[in-house]
Amino acid sequence: MFGQARKAVPRFFAVFRERFFPRARVFRFFAAAGLAVMAAGCADSRPMGGSVEAIVAAREAAQTYRLSAGDKVHVAVFNEDNLSGDFVVGPDGRVALPLAGPVQAAGLTLPQFQQAVTARLKDGVVLNPSVAVTASDLRPYYILGEVNKPGRYSYTPELTVMNAVATAEGFTYRADKDTVYVRHAADSGEREEPLTATTAVLPGDTIRISQRYF
Repeated sequence: MFGQARKAVPRFFAVFRERFFPRARVFRFFAAAGLAVMAAGCADSRPMGGSVEAIVAAREAAQTYRLSAGDKVHVAVFNEDNLSGDFVVGPDGRVALPLAGPVQAAGLTLPQFQQAVTARLKDGVVLNPSVAVTASDLRPYYILGEVNKPGRYSYTPELTVMNAVATAEGFTYRADKDTVYVRHAADSGEREEPLTATTAVLPGDTIRISQRYF
């Protein structure tokens, strides 16, 4: 009796498997899954294009960025080390420079602030000052969606979306790598942009990587 039962159990599972999971269906399933994995791998290995025009536009946009409270700038005054250094735009929108006193910064672009610093130093502080102002740490950007570590990150000059994704430890496997949604600090809503090697990020941007559906 027990011997017959032992023989019947394997036969039962064999019939069950053939009825509900026929070999052809199982083969098609794994073949489709394999093709999907291969397609994803091919998509990841494609070179990502970009354009010189996008790089130029990003640099121009960075030059028009207007400073705000919390931004850090580096002021270099030639042959005047005691007047040079990193300075933070205060809550009142001004930068306190040694000897020269406070200089308005909020609302100005970097070139405009450089001109303001030069004018202040000329006013009885330094004879014919040579001043260069660069960004040290501007308003942070935010990256959301299908990245492994979404969050708030410090902005660096000439930042691209791909740089931002790398900082956020890469795409998730669900990420749409063809488009990106960007909201600039002064905009009321997102705009959809093609994701290329030169898609730029500006200070204060919010970047969202969406999920693909295939």
